[in-house]
Amino acid sequence: MRTIYADCFSGISGDMILGALLDLGLDEQAWLNELHKVGAERFTVTISTVQKSSITGKKVNIEISGCSSGHGTHLCDILDLLAASNISEVARRRAEGVFTRIADAEARIHGIDRNRIHFHEVGADDAIADIVGACLGFEMLGIDSLICSSLPYARGWVKCQHGLIPTPAPATLDLLHGFRWNDDIRTVELITPTGAAVLSEFVLRDSTGAVAPIPPFKLLRTGYGAGTRENDRPNLLRLCLVDV
Repeated sequence: MRTIYADCFSGISGDMILGALLDLGLDEQAWLNELHKVGAERFTVTISTVQKSSITGKKVNIEISGCSSGHGTHLCDILDLLAASNISEVARRRAEGVFTRIADAEARIHGIDRNRIHFHEVGADDAIADIVGACLGFEMLGIDSLICSSLPYARGWVKCQHGLIPTPAPATLDLLHGFRWNDDIRTVELITPTGAAVLSEFVLRDSTGAVAPIPPFKLLRTGYGAGTRENDRPNLLRLCLVDV
């Protein structure tokens, strides 16, 4: 079975996933054509080749058109947007799954029904493009699941619509129950809710629904996706195409 091994040595975010998929060999123009089906007027995508600590990878920048904070956006709004798009049914259902996971996690954290959740950062057009773009990329590469390295548990604080919250963010941790973690001395947000939700949706699970252990695999090729932050370590996500 062909799958993706997500090597999250410096964390994971939506834009890092997109860059790594493109660096793996995802057809850039075909992918952009599909992504723009969710609203070409909503955002502009710029793809560049960058180096982090002398390692070459792809950087994806998504600039939103006008103001789109996501404030006031509910799950039903996102699902309506996806239903109105002309992307494939497979990618649409996976994107619906990612957003539903985020809504469920936020609902558990805040103690309210998921349909009352206001998407903030993950409801903005750039986050929508990250999630839909990731689902499209996996489908176009013929991938329906991934396996994942241990995740860096870095501590710090991040500012959001609710004020300062600890990292990893509560919703991020809720999404990643069952994943393996390692302690990390860095004091920045290494794993975003968007990255966590994509991992949770695509991770290989066993018959009980639990995160499956990493099986032996044959490495086929690798791709690197760059994040925005400059660190003393390479701010990259490594995605490996493997046979298991």
